[in-house]
Amino acid sequence: MKSTPTLYNRIAGQSPERLAALSDGLFAIAMTLIVIDIRVPAAAAIHSEQDLLDAFCRLSPRLLMYFMSFMTLGIFWVGQQTQLNHLGKTDRNLSWIHLGFLAFVALMPFSTALLAEFLEFRIALVVYWLNIFILGLMLLWGTIYTDRHGLLSEDPPPGFTKAVSRRILIAQALYALGAALCLINTYWSIGFIVLVQLNYVIAPRIKPLFKL
Repeated sequence: MKSTPTLYNRIAGQSPERLAALSDGLFAIAMTLIVIDIRVPAAAAIHSEQDLLDAFCRLSPRLLMYFMSFMTLGIFWVGQQTQLNHLGKTDRNLSWIHLGFLAFVALMPFSTALLAEFLEFRIALVVYWLNIFILGLMLLWGTIYTDRHGLLSEDPPPGFTKAVSRRILIAQALYALGAALCLINTYWSIGFIVLVQLNYVIAPRIKPLFKL
């Protein structure tokens, strides 16, 4: 009896473990690259304690962007790992959704450097926000695809998909509100985004700033 040929697309991208390993490596690289743009002041320009203090103060915008982007990447790493940890299996399409997500993780060092260099420009702030927005969109797409195609583990937590989707949507709404504040001042936007991120970082341990 002649066997039916196996279609490549049905056997490709079947390993959640390999996807998680790639994710960990790429996040680690992105988290490292965002600090490379912060350079120690040139020794030739430093002749006193005051000179060093002034030079350090000039670095403060880049330091702020570093910590903000590190929190951004950390939040999205936790979000993606939450999904991957509850995958029973994966397929080619879901693998490419997550690869698309990782493409914008790799772009975060660029959007961070752009905003650090042009802190007062709305375009730089909008580019940074778009990076965050697409990350959230890809993560939400992965969540919905996983649920609709039965790729979750056999015993997922009750309401898993709704809980993850709700968290992403609320976070993206808050980020969008923060981005809109650039119409007033980009510093208002950055301050609000940092507050949102701090909420998501510390919410498991103390009462959150926003109801999630």
